[in-house]
Amino acid sequence: MADTALERAFLRVVDGDVDVTEIEFSFNPTEYTIAKSSNWTRPQMKGGKKTGKPEFNGSNPQTLQMEIFLDQSAGGVDSVHAAVATLITWVQPTDSSVAKKKPQPPILVFEWGLNDALAEFRAYLKQVNAKYLMFDQAGNPTRATANITLEEAPVAPAKQNPTSGAIHGRRSHVLIEGENLAALAWREFDDPQLWRALAAFNGIDDPLRVRPGTRILIPTADEARRIA
Repeated sequence: MADTALERAFLRVVDGDVDVTEIEFSFNPTEYTIAKSSNWTRPQMKGGKKTGKPEFNGSNPQTLQMEIFLDQSAGGVDSVHAAVATLITWVQPTDSSVAKKKPQPPILVFEWGLNDALAEFRAYLKQVNAKYLMFDQAGNPTRATANITLEEAPVAPAKQNPTSGAIHGRRSHVLIEGENLAALAWREFDDPQLWRALAAFNGIDDPLRVRPGTRILIPTADEARRIA
């Protein structure tokens, strides 16, 4: 007989020194929302009847929103209050990052059985809004919901090989659906205008026709600025 045991969803810390590294949900979420947006500017054309051509200024981080259900009688958590306190702690920078004068909160992942929709999503816990719903005779909370917002954590680009300028020693990136050269330039160089350098470096005549699955060789930042 196939194993039909319920796979519970949970949040887990993958980077950052914290006392509690995992929270298991008492009930799996009934829904969650993923959002991603980009920033564009559209120059005004003086005296023109139409607006100017929009210019890409970079992508905003992806966000994940969901409601967590915590119930001591249903398992998953031993203390509803402690679980909520942990979520609030995860919003704050870790002690070690503060000591290094580079404050940042821990990085989390959301995992739920074989669900791989967010397998590559690493995020900071941006916001927690908890509501206590049930209490014991002593007034201690035994059930709660927590609406949380996770925001995509920036990933440092891999280092260039300083000893090799050959093509086979270059880093590369395969474009995915909805990604373009401007987005890649922003991610690699913090400057979307350097898409022209990526196009020239890869011999691309028409950047608007670059298809998902195309492998793009990445020049160094200095090379990109020289080419552009």
